[in-house]
Amino acid sequence: WLVRDTSSIITNRIDIMNLRCAALLIGSLASAAAFAPSTFAPRSNSALNIVAGDKADVAEKAKAVFANAPKTNAEFDAKVQKNFPGALDNKALVTKVVDILAGKGYTGANTLLATSLCCDELARQLEDDFNGIYGNNFNLGGLAGFPFAGNTGFGAMAAHIPDDGYCLITYGPHVGVAADGTVGKVERSGVALVDTCCGSAVAASNYVKGITDGGAQITTRLQEFTDFQQGAVQELILPHGKRLSEAKNRMVELPYALYDSQDMLLSEIVKIGSLGVKRGVALLGGIQINTGPDTLDYFVPLRFDFMNYRGEIVEDMLPALKK
Repeated sequence: WLVRDTSSIITNRIDIMNLRCAALLIGSLASAAAFAPSTFAPRSNSALNIVAGDKADVAEKAKAVFANAPKTNAEFDAKVQKNFPGALDNKALVTKVVDILAGKGYTGANTLLATSLCCDELARQLEDDFNGIYGNNFNLGGLAGFPFAGNTGFGAMAAHIPDDGYCLITYGPHVGVAADGTVGKVERSGVALVDTCCGSAVAASNYVKGITDGGAQITTRLQEFTDFQQGAVQELILPHGKRLSEAKNRMVELPYALYDSQDMLLSEIVKIGSLGVKRGVALLGGIQINTGPDTLDYFVPLRFDFMNYRGEIVEDMLPALKK
């Protein structure tokens, strides 16, 4: 009887091992399938709201997006330009970008919008403005706007680009400008306090300041997964410590320093994953400026490149955007 029971135990363990192996195999296949092209029949409207056969004029769609937006405030615009020369309000930015890309064949039917912007709800405004043209976006970003989705996220996004279609990637950090022109602060709907913006960036800046000014040491928080992204933001901005310390206005210089780190990272990610971008990808990088509820948001364009599927820059479109 002992032999029979031992044999039964061994058989049961083998069965359990087989079930585990099968589960792992199914999980692996499902994971692989997530990146494979769909074999299902095309639908008229996907989850990304890219409408097959959408022939609506993109210029008219842009007008509709901003039909109820706040009007340009000349006094506030001067405050923004004082600290961020060359900034475009979202209406001017989106209208120009859409017009330039339409000349390259971008439409609402063949374009996937991807963004790498901060988690802050204020950063959604620029996404919403572009969503009205190209449909819902694929999110590559995390705290402070860093592309935390990485190579894996980019690969998944590239697989969602419409066949024979294009991609627009909008990325960069954000900063608040309050009604009185204070940089690094912003009014929020329903909140009496004039709040810090970007909170993650300011916290990282304070961390770096503590190190460069003495009295603080580099931490190992990057390895703490309960706050992994913030730890990464701190380490990624650390090389800019001297630059920030010498800045005339630290809060103005901070988003530029963040942008330089993010542009470097995203460029490497795009280079590695460029074979999946199909007809081409437009990279719109810069600094997103969030303002109060009664004024338009702004964007400082620092890069607007068109790249082919080999990751080669075919055209620098920034001069056309700044005209």
